[in-house]
Amino acid sequence: MSKKIKVLIVDDSALVRQVLTKILSEDPRIEVVGTAEDPIYAREKIKALNPDVLTLDIEMPRMDGVTFLKNLMRLRPMPVVMVSTLTEAGAEVTLEALEIGAVDFVPKPKLDVAEQLQNYASDIINKVKMASAARVRPYVELHDAALDKKLTVDAVISRSSKSVYLKTTEKIIAIGASTGGTEAIKEVLMRMPADAPAIVITQHIPAAFSEPFARRMNGICEMMVHHAEDGQQIISGNVYIAPGDKHLLVEKNGARYYCRLNDGPLVNRHKPSVDVMFRSIVESAGPNAMAVMLTGMGADGAVAMKEMHDAGSPTIAQDEHSSVVWGMPGAAVKEGAVDHIVPLDKISEKILSLVVKM
Repeated sequence: MSKKIKVLIVDDSALVRQVLTKILSEDPRIEVVGTAEDPIYAREKIKALNPDVLTLDIEMPRMDGVTFLKNLMRLRPMPVVMVSTLTEAGAEVTLEALEIGAVDFVPKPKLDVAEQLQNYASDIINKVKMASAARVRPYVELHDAALDKKLTVDAVISRSSKSVYLKTTEKIIAIGASTGGTEAIKEVLMRMPADAPAIVITQHIPAAFSEPFARRMNGICEMMVHHAEDGQQIISGNVYIAPGDKHLLVEKNGARYYCRLNDGPLVNRHKPSVDVMFRSIVESAGPNAMAVMLTGMGADGAVAMKEMHDAGSPTIAQDEHSSVVWGMPGAAVKEGAVDHIVPLDKISEKILSLVVKM
């Protein structure tokens, strides 16, 4: 049997520590080696127990989770899964934690904590396992700067037999991402000029977090970034991020493209799903669009990215070295869907060089 993943739980709530310990201990590959009620105790336990993964609450006495995370990722980088409340304020702080270097996050309900956390049990276990293999990097502070049945994309949008497309001057860049994706998306968008082609994005993220994420991106990018709305026209120089509880589809009407939000079932256990967005683009834009797959766990998007590739769309995948988790990009590569495998810091440059040839 492979070596167990050692986990330290840091949370000021005794109930949450107890529930998380019970959930994680049920998996034979995970060993909860200890718990701590605040970061001060956690520092000593990290030294003594040498855990592989930390689960970290955000709101704690003596030192908040974000301050502790900055110190930890600067001095002893290690995989961290944040435990955060599903509120707008919680979303802002969690996005900051992901910027600092947290691998992922687990939503902590405000009511019926024990029961609701148990409902997320399989998700929590999977995130801790994934985090144990994630690539973490030291934090450098910059100044001024229970699973549902797995449905395929056909459950939301079927593939037509259409194979003839008209070449248009309007281009669309479609980006899919999951674990580690909020930071990867930021890296790409911050390098895009204000007049870049329109960008549509599906990032696996809870509904409470997607709008604050869009606002955060709008504040630091030259392009205008929107939390996508149903019927919103897709215009160059603008970015449209899928809401965390709706599929984002691209629909063509005449010579114009529009956002269409869909409340259909989970696809590849996700809503929004990258496969759904990519499939809709095959149907509406064909080779007038480009597909980009960034870091993420699982394989969502690989099937429809291959369809985009076969329809003549240029396709890019983030390389393994720069990905937090090379699940989704790796699956797309295995599917034969990828033309270019590129480090994260070169993806914007590659997008812009390919656009002029489309």
